[in-house]
Amino acid sequence: MTEIFGTLGPACAQADILEKMFLEGMTGMRLNLSHTNLRESEPLIQYFHQAAQRAGVRPELLIDMQGPEIRIGELCEPLQLKESEERTLTEQSAAKPDAGAIPVADSVLSVLEAGDHILLDDGKLELVVTSVKPQIAACVLRGGILQERKSLKVADKQIPGPVLTEQDRENIRLAKDYGVTALMQPFVTKGTQLSEVKSVLWEHGMNDIRIFAKIENREGMRQMRDIMPNADMIVIARGDLGNDMPLWELPAAQKKISDICKEASKPFLVVTQLLASMVQHPYPTRAEVSDIYHAVADGAGAVMVTNETAVGKYPVEVIRYLKKTVQEAEK
Repeated sequence: MTEIFGTLGPACAQADILEKMFLEGMTGMRLNLSHTNLRESEPLIQYFHQAAQRAGVRPELLIDMQGPEIRIGELCEPLQLKESEERTLTEQSAAKPDAGAIPVADSVLSVLEAGDHILLDDGKLELVVTSVKPQIAACVLRGGILQERKSLKVADKQIPGPVLTEQDRENIRLAKDYGVTALMQPFVTKGTQLSEVKSVLWEHGMNDIRIFAKIENREGMRQMRDIMPNADMIVIARGDLGNDMPLWELPAAQKKISDICKEASKPFLVVTQLLASMVQHPYPTRAEVSDIYHAVADGAGAVMVTNETAVGKYPVEVIRYLKKTVQEAEK
């Protein structure tokens, strides 16, 4: 049976809503720990377990780690980035960052060159570096509102980060207490990264927690056969994967990953914008249900929605459409 995952968030932060989602066929949920931790999420997790008990479900709780993903620093207030305007990039460790500047890690600043394209907030915003001396400046190509701690990617450059942050390690230490059943590791590019995660899990007596390896760039795709032996589930994470290549190449990349997984009998999960229109609307587009259908027909062992249930207006309806479309594919 195909696993059906939602994402916890303010839109479903009530036991009654979560119970209805379980009754519609949801089997588990993701908790994004990029901006929070398990302790701060305790009330939401309690609603989750309470709802599952009422619905008679033994739920899966997946924690999505910070991992090596690079993010901008803290902002005094959200920045409105307007197309064609120029912004400076400053060290996020600076005591008094320039007003309107974008705080960035030193590891990013040190590799930037004129002409580099910077993708922010999963590619929703894009800048191009125009100069690096006397300060680093970039012109806005695709504007919008930039919130603090949003993701940052420099196109065609790999910037290494820690496999697990200190917050990740603390969340792993607490995972069993909160009923966590699986861990999602971002930006996996080699098997040794998962070995390190597994070692930390075992240190805390959590040998039974599943490890979901998120494939989010071309390097991860190239190293699939090295990654798979250490993963319980491969995640085709189409958000950042779509930032690492022209969007028209993404369907072929998804097909390639799914084919490799099927050949190795490794379960895989498909996520990102499965029902994106339902953040605002009570019903999906025809393209969206077709996407879900073909993902499952192509062998996906699990599908997941994110913003659709975390911040969308219709979390229960999202799960209903997701489950019914999956059932059609399973026929």
